[in-house]
Formats: sequence, C-alpha cells, structure tokens
Amino acid sequence: MKKNLMIVLVSLFLFGCETTRLNNESRDIQVVWNNSEKINQCTHKETITSSEGHWYTFLFIGNQELTEGALNALKNRASALGANTIDLYAPRTFSTSVTMMGNAYVCPSSL
Repeated sequence: MKKNLMIVLVSLFLFGCETTRLNNESRDIQVVWNNSEKINQCTHKETITSSEGHWYTFLFIGNQELTEGALNALKNRASALGANTIDLYAPRTFSTSVTMMGNAYVCPSSL
C-alpha cells in the first residue's frame, strides 16, 4: 500500500513539473492587449482560456515558467481554431498557478 502511494505521489510530481510547450504552428500567433482599434478589423473565433500550475507544482516551477506555459497553451488553442491573433485579458496569477483568458481572432495580416 505504501509503495503504491509513493508511486502515485512521484508520478504526480513528475507530470506536474513541465509546462505546456508551444506548437510549431502556434509560433506566429500575435498577442495584443487593449487594442480595440485593430481588433475591430478582425473576425472573432472564440473566447479561450488556459491555466498552468497546480497546488503541488508551485514549489518546482516559478511564476515566469507558469506564465509562459499558460501563454503557450493559449496560443496553441488559438492556432487549433485557425486564429492568428489573441486579444489578451489581464492574466490572473495565484500563488500556485497562472490563468489567462482572451479572445481568438482571424485578423488581416497587415495588423
């Protein structure tokens, strides 16, 4: 019983110690913040969210890595929707995680 519990705990720590990686097709996603002029020229796809971190990972992963992972997840989600721009809301940071929310858009390439 103790051995099984230890295996589960170690697995949780190992799985929780990596943040979301940016997919190659997501690298060109543009992130804008409070830029309603440019967004008015775009087609809204969907409101998207992402979150990185858990109660057990904050000891091993810093806020910068959690923020980068949350942004990567947001870009990956936008790319999967066919969007090329994210209008980002203010990130929500907690002591153990980072949550981001924004709107995915398809915008003219001139933005």
